[in-house]
Order: sequence, then C-alpha cells, then structure tokens
Amino acid sequence: MVLEKIKEIIVDQLGVNEEDINLETSFIDDLGVDSLDLFQLVMEFEDAFGISVENPENIKTVGDAVKYIESAKGE
Repeated sequence: MVLEKIKEIIVDQLGVNEEDINLETSFIDDLGVDSLDLFQLVMEFEDAFGISVENPENIKTVGDAVKYIESAKGE
C-alpha cells in the first residue's frame, strides 16, 4: 500500500514516529520539513515507486503524496 511505504520512508528519513503520520500530516507544519528535506523525500518516493514528481512544491501533506503517487502509477 502506498501510504505504508510513504510512512516507512518518512520515518527512515526524518526519524519521526509512525503514529504521528496520517493523510492530513503536513510536511512543513507538522513534521518541520524544510525544502532540502522535502527534496530528499521526493527523491526517495520517486525511487521507491518508479515515478517522476514534476512539481514537488505541490506536495504539502502526506495525503498529497499518496494521491500523486497513486495517480502517477495509475491506481
């Protein structure tokens, strides 16, 4: 499932608790991600799911990432 893999990547990259991550979680407001962290996360998402993220600045929440990846994968 896309959400579970995204959570795994976020926990691995940021060292946050998985329980703190849900679809409404904001990368910036809730997880304290800066632009460099977000770039790294997007690169990890691209590698993990075999996709290319055209406008990473549009991904503001975990839910945005899930929707984008599912759409890019045709799910």
